Amino acid sequence: MGVEGCTKCIKYLLFVFNFVFWLAGGIILGVGLWLRHDSQTSLILQSSLDDQHAPNTFYIGIYILIAVGAVMMFVGFLGCYGAIQESQCLLGTFFTCLVILFACEVAAGIWGFVNKDQIAKDVKQFYDQALLQSKDKDENKAKKAQTVVKTFHETLNCCGRDSLDWLTSGCSAIEMANEGTCHYKIDELFSGKLYVIGIVAIVVAVIMIFEMILSMVLCCGIRNSSVY
Repeated sequence: MGVEGCTKCIKYLLFVFNFVFWLAGGIILGVGLWLRHDSQTSLILQSSLDDQHAPNTFYIGIYILIAVGAVMMFVGFLGCYGAIQESQCLLGTFFTCLVILFACEVAAGIWGFVNKDQIAKDVKQFYDQALLQSKDKDENKAKKAQTVVKTFHETLNCCGRDSLDWLTSGCSAIEMANEGTCHYKIDELFSGKLYVIGIVAIVVAVIMIFEMILSMVLCCGIRNSSVY
């Protein structure tokens, strides 16, 4: 016997929310892939200096985002199917997956908040080290470092570490004024992308909370209708 009345409305409302959730998972997956293959971040984070590679802390967050998007698409499909079939088992599994996913998102959010300044700091230190080595007496070492510095300058359209660095960075004061310093551009690059991730995470968290409430109400409605 199918559900009736308000419970039936909740059933279709949960289906709609799950469809939105499924779409949000696809969007998050797309955003994660875009951030992973974005030309600016890819060129910078794939740079290497001798045996040292650019910090990959940012990529860890991106891989988490991609995984969350893929799982969300699966969970959204599970919720849609469970709601239409009025299956307590599927809805219970869906609810459990939502709780786990919500806990993972909170943990990832805390990790991101703790590391948000560290990401830019690590990249700036890597740039500073490359800038220092670009003036090394060892020509081979200096050439490799100059390639890394050039990648930063061309990718971010910047020059030098800070406004007082133009004398030692090989940049003119006019270049730094017109293009901006690399430390500033690095902050701008990563803070902008983390801002996008933060907005997406908040929207998804709100949808999750609504879905957990609706799935519990629908399960109770299905249980009551089966009794009668």
